[in-house]
Amino acid sequence: MKAGLLSIAALSAVALAQPQHGAHRHRHAKKQAVEYVTEVSTVTAAANEVVYVDQYGNKINGQQAQATSAPAPAPAAYSAPPQEYQPPAPASSQAPAYSAPAYSAPAPSSTQAAQSAAPSSYSGDDSSSDDKSGHGISYSPYNADKSCKTKDQIDEDINALEGYTHIRMYGVDCDQVGPIVTAAKNKNMKVMAGIFNIHDVETEAKTLAQGVNGDWSAIEAVSVGNEGVNNGQYGVGDIKYAVDTAKSCLAAEGYDGPVVTVDTFIAIINNPGLCDVGDFVAANCHAFFDGGVTAEKSGKWVLDQAQRVSEACGGKRTVITEAGWPSKGSPNGEAVPSMENQKAAVQDLKDHFTGADMYLFTAYNGYWKDTSGDTYGVEHYWGVYGDCPSEQ
Repeated sequence: MKAGLLSIAALSAVALAQPQHGAHRHRHAKKQAVEYVTEVSTVTAAANEVVYVDQYGNKINGQQAQATSAPAPAPAAYSAPPQEYQPPAPASSQAPAYSAPAYSAPAPSSTQAAQSAAPSSYSGDDSSSDDKSGHGISYSPYNADKSCKTKDQIDEDINALEGYTHIRMYGVDCDQVGPIVTAAKNKNMKVMAGIFNIHDVETEAKTLAQGVNGDWSAIEAVSVGNEGVNNGQYGVGDIKYAVDTAKSCLAAEGYDGPVVTVDTFIAIINNPGLCDVGDFVAANCHAFFDGGVTAEKSGKWVLDQAQRVSEACGGKRTVITEAGWPSKGSPNGEAVPSMENQKAAVQDLKDHFTGADMYLFTAYNGYWKDTSGDTYGVEHYWGVYGDCPSEQ
């Protein structure tokens, strides 16, 4: 989600001029090169003073503190997409509480190689997927009042989806696994299942296994966590441990397919250790939050980022696990939410990706999510199909 960033300049006893990197925003090149523009400002402070500045180097406030060392450069500002898991703490019949991370990505390394020309369409490594005839789409089984949907509601929602060969789910709460997998099978769709809580991998893996009832044939992959490194909640080592644990637990339950973690494209580029976590690279990528991309060019922009991730990960298969456009809300620079623009963005995404290498975000509008002006008021309105048929 949209989050302003503060740069903290901790100075030593001798007054120094410290470059501020908060204004370092990467511009995504149209073709090969990735261009970066850095605005440098200086702040001079008295000894032992901690100075707070905004992303443009303007002093906000200060407080006396003992500065032990200068911090690392502050991350580049980047707006965040709304997260699929955000509902508040529920009763047993409601969706669980998951706080949405801020999409504040660190500045790319100065040693990062320039992006090479991207292909006109992207399919990654076909060896990991049998069906490349359609695209994927994400789905969450929550009503507007944050309660869990029934099996009949899930059936109605998924039956309305046409032209997709894969569906992504995020967790195992609400007894969603069995109903979603069954409905997906009836539509000849594969499922990217999810273990959201990395602190309880063993329990969630067992719940997932119980949901499929010993039949893993519809499970294309299992994701563990969602943007945990990007939001600063976990380190790469934490994620690796969770994925390895999940893989072991799932193998004991009879599953031998891919297990991955999902993070933002920029978090993966700037934390290359994530490349080695999981059987393929899974990245969320939303052109709307860049602010400099129009809807009709969003597919090409997301494709460029997928290519960057793949190159940063040594050519490893990269799947875009979230990409979309809101139909309503406030503009973010050149990115304007509207139904017309959403249709244009979705079409451009489909044109630039093939098969299961891209999951649209998301099937239906999510009125169960909390909303705020910090994210341009778009949280509710990412549904490719508009409102859920089961709630109309």
